[in-house]
Amino acid sequence: MTSRLTPARRVALATVRRVTEDDAYADRAFRAEADRDALDPRERSFAQALAYGAIQRRRTLDAVLERVSSRPLGEVDSEVLDALRVGAVQLIHMDGVPVRAAVDQTVESVPRKASGFVNAVMRRAAREGPGIAAALPQDTPEAAAVAHSHPDWIARMWWDQFGREEALALMRADNEPAESALRVNTLKADPAAVAAQLAEEGVDPKPVPGLAEALVLGMPWDAHGSQLFAGGALTPQSRGSMGVARAVDPQPGERVLDLCAAPGGKATHLAALMEGEGSVTAVERSPARARELDQNRRRLGAGAVHVIEADARTFEDPEPFDRVLLDPPCSALGTLQARPDARWRRDPAAVGELAGIQAAMLARAAALTRVGGLLVYSTCTISPRENEEVIQGLLGRDLAWALEAERATFPSRDGTDGFYVACLRNN
Repeated sequence: MTSRLTPARRVALATVRRVTEDDAYADRAFRAEADRDALDPRERSFAQALAYGAIQRRRTLDAVLERVSSRPLGEVDSEVLDALRVGAVQLIHMDGVPVRAAVDQTVESVPRKASGFVNAVMRRAAREGPGIAAALPQDTPEAAAVAHSHPDWIARMWWDQFGREEALALMRADNEPAESALRVNTLKADPAAVAAQLAEEGVDPKPVPGLAEALVLGMPWDAHGSQLFAGGALTPQSRGSMGVARAVDPQPGERVLDLCAAPGGKATHLAALMEGEGSVTAVERSPARARELDQNRRRLGAGAVHVIEADARTFEDPEPFDRVLLDPPCSALGTLQARPDARWRRDPAAVGELAGIQAAMLARAAALTRVGGLLVYSTCTISPRENEEVIQGLLGRDLAWALEAERATFPSRDGTDGFYVACLRNN
């Protein structure tokens, strides 16, 4: 890779290569590469769009590249194929990128011996690629999965559960940039003051009606690199995620349990809603994630949060809790916008395994909720087997529980992460 490659494109391709070759997580790989090159905000935004687009839309891009390539993609070196994906996403899915720049930079990114082949593929992709992509059929789940770059099983599940139009809308939304939202930490900062400071920096924050601590940004912004983040005034969090703690509705002075708490966004939100009064017991099985949780609660000044390393399926406490939040491990199909590689890491067998784990955790959470107390079950997935079926399993086994409320957010409908939330009362 030569020095003539722009920094943003170098970072994008390096990120895609790490995901392909090292099975790295895209978000972590991107942050590491972008930080190493010290990209400015504009370059960072462009690099992320390139990298995430090439990873998210891989299946669609490959369908187009297969049509415009002189050799089968299975015979193309992995390094070259990744470069073609980064190049093709600029031609097919990104407005405003000059064709010449996309073609020339892609050629620059591959070994000299492959430059002739790549040049020919990219020039043909520039002419024919957008039309090929637009004409891909969408009349069956499997065809739509190619057209919108999803695994077949996800397309089929949503098609069967929600119908064709909703399934297509969900898949289209998954390939769009994720919502850029922040939660102002009211333990340390005032939302209006934070919004004013962000506006001075040109970030264009918008308040959210009914969610006073939320700000939605009109542009991508590196929250993790800001002084407001370092000082604990805010944390990146989607509106869908913020709605979970709001559903718990904790009151000052109560004993609250967050049974799967890392990395701590919801646990610290609970503490903020309680105005720092009372206690939030935050349980996390993984020592590394428990340390991350503790660091986050310290940064945010959430002294009411107490971190305990334990398995949610076996955790015990001598006293029941007033309110319990269970946000168990899930397939995360509601967060495919922000996690571009997640769709390729999941399989239907894992969904079944997760549903069993979720049911066991829900039974433990129910046992830890006092009579009259509230249990909130939430996931960031759009999977009936992990959501409604898990809740119906508890209600069918234990008549003491009643479903008070149930709701879901969809990226296609609500513009935020897909979340399922069920509120249950222990009668």
